Amino acid sequence: MNRKTIFSCLAVLTCWLPAIAVSAEPLGPGTDVAALLPPSSVHLDGWLGHRVEINAKNRLLTVDTELLLAGFQKKPGTHPWIGEHVGKWLHAATLAWAYTGDPALRAKLDRVAAELIRVQEPDGYLGTYLPNQRFGLYNGADWDVWSHKYNLIGLLAYHQYTGNETALGACRKIGDLLIATFPAKKSILAAGTHMGMASTSVLEPIVLLYRATRDPRYLQFARYLVKSWDEPKGPKIVAGLLRTKRVDKTANGKAYEMLSNLVGLCELARVTGDPEMLQAVHIAWQDIVENRLYITGTSSSRECFRGDHELPNAVNKNLGETCVTTTWIQLNMQLLCLTGEAKYGDELERSLYNHLPAAQHPQGNDWCYYTALEGQKRYDKQITCCHSSGPRGIALAPQTSYLRSRGDGGDLLLISTLETSQATLELGGQKVTVDQKSDFPQRGNSIIILHAPNAAKFGVKVRVPPWAAPAELQVGGVKYKADSAGWVILPARDWNRDDQITVAFHLGPKLIHGEHGNRGRAALAWGPFVLAFDQECNPGLPPAMTLGLVDTQPLLSFKPGSRLAFEAKVVGANGNVPQAALFVPFADAGSGGGEYRVWLSEPGATVK
Repeated sequence: MNRKTIFSCLAVLTCWLPAIAVSAEPLGPGTDVAALLPPSSVHLDGWLGHRVEINAKNRLLTVDTELLLAGFQKKPGTHPWIGEHVGKWLHAATLAWAYTGDPALRAKLDRVAAELIRVQEPDGYLGTYLPNQRFGLYNGADWDVWSHKYNLIGLLAYHQYTGNETALGACRKIGDLLIATFPAKKSILAAGTHMGMASTSVLEPIVLLYRATRDPRYLQFARYLVKSWDEPKGPKIVAGLLRTKRVDKTANGKAYEMLSNLVGLCELARVTGDPEMLQAVHIAWQDIVENRLYITGTSSSRECFRGDHELPNAVNKNLGETCVTTTWIQLNMQLLCLTGEAKYGDELERSLYNHLPAAQHPQGNDWCYYTALEGQKRYDKQITCCHSSGPRGIALAPQTSYLRSRGDGGDLLLISTLETSQATLELGGQKVTVDQKSDFPQRGNSIIILHAPNAAKFGVKVRVPPWAAPAELQVGGVKYKADSAGWVILPARDWNRDDQITVAFHLGPKLIHGEHGNRGRAALAWGPFVLAFDQECNPGLPPAMTLGLVDTQPLLSFKPGSRLAFEAKVVGANGNVPQAALFVPFADAGSGGGEYRVWLSEPGATVK
């Protein structure tokens, strides 16, 4: 089992607003263009909302946290990176509790946080290794800084949303220990695998610790971490990206660790305003989207970024590591906050409706380490990095739906979902409740009702993703056309009690023609959902690898029922008579253990 790691989804902690407050902090010069709302201020219904709910109930609430704490209580732990899991759980469970308010989850959170803090050593050490094997690259003990990173992330999130000062004190002790060790005693690169990227990814929570304490020593340490990348044999992340414009040619191409560092770089750029840092992040993002991104919203094969358009589909290629998918989500959340650009919301949606939930069992209790686009899904119940990362990504989903910004006319409400949902925030000096009632994913209609006790002046921006264009918004008898993807802007106006915005958007089938490794193949999509042929749903049909799609009208027809499913025509290798086949979202395919496939032979191609 390879080392994974990542993503301090907490990176977006700095976009978060105070846990208990309903209103957002005012945005000022030099801050993010858009601010996330606290999880408690958003509620998702429908397909994605269900996935968020079962993540909290069936995974985070039921995890045996004693196994996650054991390595801290009795050192050494059972494997080198056992120390990362409790911090990841604390982060995900804190977000889930803030979203649901579940008292049982809060009680479990309090118990786990208290026990983790209790076993911290006087000098601040909070790892799972023996004293003679700490903060180095020892055999079986080479993920120490990495584990401390996730403890920082988990405890900082817990402090953020509960106000527990003891947790913040434990984080300060970790930060002080790291400062006393690096570079005073050794380079941080000497304590991290993958050219030091594992250890330097502590950058993200170190910046968050600085933001929580305003202690300048932590900011100085964060600057040191970035500087260390350019040491001999260092990963040279910024310099490499600026020079090569390619993530696969930067450092050793390890996807999880590199993305983790880029998330930290966003946090540091947010504090320092350094444009070169964000330039490197934008280069990495563009390269991934253009050359290394699956249509389902993930990247990596065998945990690394591969060559241009090298995107294998099969199970044996170990593609779409769940840690990578989660970190990719985190990076897009950072960039959405920093820039307010709709394209980052588009990529969040792609991942959250496809590859991340595809790794999550539809019952919410198990996860896949890797998730192929064809074959079988390998769910398991082990303690792995991906089983700990995936729930964090799902727990972040509510915060991707509604954001708050500022425009020339004052406050701006950003609506980045077309699913039934609610949000509460302060706009135009009033507490406003947004109630969206949508027919998605069956039909392309939505009504957004704005509730406020008194008239409030603010603008509204609604994201129209590429699959939803063209779209039309209407408010007060005025129509706003959206012929292409992006934000549709409703200028600032006085909104009265129960004013409505109606949204009519395209929601229908799409045939995606394959390129590069999928030339001669095609995939089906419905709205944001990439679909798959699931053998279990089609017991009388030949295997998917022998089928081709037929371009009929309609291309897909929606099949009513408890499961989201669609009917399309396929043809087999041994005959030209089209047959009806059921397709389901890639996220749901293969959950019964059977074979599934996203890419089939394209219409008109010879089926082999």
